[in-house]
Amino acid sequence: MSSVNSQLRVLSGMRPTGQLHLGHLHGVIKNWTTLQHEYECFFFIADWHALTTHYDDPLIIENNIWDMAIDWLAAGVNPSAATLFIQSRVPEHAELHLLLSMMTPLGWLERVPSYKDMQENLQDKDLSTYGFLGYPLLQSADILMYQAGNVPVGADQVAHVELTREVARRFNHLYGREPDFEENALGAIKKMGKKAASLFRNLRKTYLETGDHEALERARALLKEQQNISLGDQERLFGYLEGSGKMILAEPQSLLTRAPKMPGLDGRKMSKSYDNIISLREENDSISQKIKTMPTDPARVRLTDPGNPEKCPVWEFHQIYSDQQTRDWVQEGCTNAGIGCLECKKPVIDAVVNEVEPIRLKARQLEENMGMVKSVISDGSEKAREVARETMVDVRQAMGLNYR
Repeated sequence: MSSVNSQLRVLSGMRPTGQLHLGHLHGVIKNWTTLQHEYECFFFIADWHALTTHYDDPLIIENNIWDMAIDWLAAGVNPSAATLFIQSRVPEHAELHLLLSMMTPLGWLERVPSYKDMQENLQDKDLSTYGFLGYPLLQSADILMYQAGNVPVGADQVAHVELTREVARRFNHLYGREPDFEENALGAIKKMGKKAASLFRNLRKTYLETGDHEALERARALLKEQQNISLGDQERLFGYLEGSGKMILAEPQSLLTRAPKMPGLDGRKMSKSYDNIISLREENDSISQKIKTMPTDPARVRLTDPGNPEKCPVWEFHQIYSDQQTRDWVQEGCTNAGIGCLECKKPVIDAVVNEVEPIRLKARQLEENMGMVKSVISDGSEKAREVARETMVDVRQAMGLNYR
């Protein structure tokens, strides 16, 4: 493993599904634009993942890739602050996926919750393929390739990160041993000094005997503070701490993101398949028309009928876009029939237009300068590949594949 501090690295990706909408903006992109200033971020367009469900129509993927890249940049993802790349431009992902597949039990993949969920939700597609079964392991390879300590996910994706942790742990256990590992680890502990060495031994004992994760984290922090041991000894002791061998692949943590649920125009989840979206390049007139025709509380047949905001999809937009004063105005006006539905929708229309318009205008500029967009992705892909090559040197060496 390299000397990178995994806890300062973030890895996240999106399948190229074409132009993005407000659901993507509030669910992912806004979080990325914050993280890019707090961590070393790698954001990638997951074109191989798209093939797991669209293998029979791959020609749509290329256009979707560039649409997605444009929307990322237009929405504020900064190539000077984060590395943006295309998954297939870094073929090392495929190699690591293959090597991990050699030691990953089949049952681990079959129990991933989204495996059966997606098969049920996409019954129009034949997903009884090797690639679809293995896509969670490809995700693990994506993460482990960059020694990313943090993966921003929603609660429904935590299982994927847990699988990645198990895969890393199994890999380190199988391939992290070295000749005289135990003897070298004990020698490294002595170099820490009496006080630090004693504390490390006690914390390790507590963790191994009771599974106390607080003790584990304290011991890891103690190792990072040590100035008088080499990086090799530090890595060795990270492995010794958990009862395995040398740590080669870093175990990631889920970085749970608090993102507002972005409803669609009909109250369901915003999704192209439901045809209920507002895209990030939507024209102002179209935004206005779509919101004006949104369904409202069915109890309000006439203007004089009182309504219930909780039963109105427009109220969910107010939860995201309106301040407390406006929400209070809506609650009062709707329940007492003091305002009409079109009047209620006006602040939402204005807020969405103000959010989308600068993104649309920036996207239009980028569309006219595709050379720059492709250059950004090309540079990011090369940078990502340099990091990937370093990881694969360690992986091949650990597995005895560095033939001479």
